[in-house]
Amino acid sequence: MEKDRKILVSGVKPTGRPHIGNYFGAMRQFVTLQDEYQSYIFIADLHALNQIKDAETLRHNTVNLILDYLAIGLDPQKVTFFKQSDVLAHTQLCWIFNTITTMPYLMRAHAYKDATAKGEEINVGTFDYPMLMAADILLYNADVVPVGRDQKQHIEFTRDTAEKFNTTYGNTFKLPEALIIEEVETVPGTDGRKMSKSYNNTIELFATDEEIEKAVMSIPTDSRGVDESKDLNTSHLYSIHKLLLDDTAREKLSQSYKNGGTGYKTLKEMLINDLKKFIGPLRKNRAELEQNKKVALDMLTLGADVANEKANKTLSDVQQKIGLTFL
Repeated sequence: MEKDRKILVSGVKPTGRPHIGNYFGAMRQFVTLQDEYQSYIFIADLHALNQIKDAETLRHNTVNLILDYLAIGLDPQKVTFFKQSDVLAHTQLCWIFNTITTMPYLMRAHAYKDATAKGEEINVGTFDYPMLMAADILLYNADVVPVGRDQKQHIEFTRDTAEKFNTTYGNTFKLPEALIIEEVETVPGTDGRKMSKSYNNTIELFATDEEIEKAVMSIPTDSRGVDESKDLNTSHLYSIHKLLLDDTAREKLSQSYKNGGTGYKTLKEMLINDLKKFIGPLRKNRAELEQNKKVALDMLTLGADVANEKANKTLSDVQQKIGLTFL
């Protein structure tokens, strides 16, 4: 039964075209887990305002993100899929959390430390994003939040905030756990660093065949010859390719690297072929969805109705406990 399933919450920023790192690092988890958890997945458009300063870009990215998730198999009958800004309780609870949070505590956040180390001037939204993120999660009484290992601090901040509120005002919030898929903690880019748009090392999730070929052929390799054994631990090519394969195919591929007799040109062609098989159907699904965007937008509205009911119930409890409403 729905009420017996644990609750999963996660948000995705509409910052542009997704790549396979996004898919294997997070997107795929939502589809895989939608039968196991009661899931609330939201488009984090309020968080995106820290990076995007153009209204049309934000609208365009938001619509595209809806289509992206539907194309990979997210089922609106199983998942509450909504836009963060359509649920006002997110910002209301964020402000309440601000009143119990100190500035030195927020200065521990990785994003703040990274920005100050680079000498950047950060806005208040970026500084305060851990509190909005805590509100995002705690409004829905989340049991688990899928994150990469490098994002585990987000959950630690959320748990700290919940504990501080519970200590101050009485037991209110459940303490969520990070849900980390160990075998895909960080997806490597074409240059070996974490796959990221900022590094320009991505393979787009809905790439054309030509884009796939160009991306794969740009992956650097060492100077080992055709007959020499290749090192699986240092090969960016293998690190990407193995993500596409089941256990049997992955073992067969690893033997091609270890035994020698297969050159990097052939190994790249093998990866190109498997990427085309993987991306082709997703690209076709998305193209079909593109023809009727209204269905996707209507789905988002229905999701917001469900999310508001859940979030407002939590917020009402909080408001009563802190004295904003009368008994």
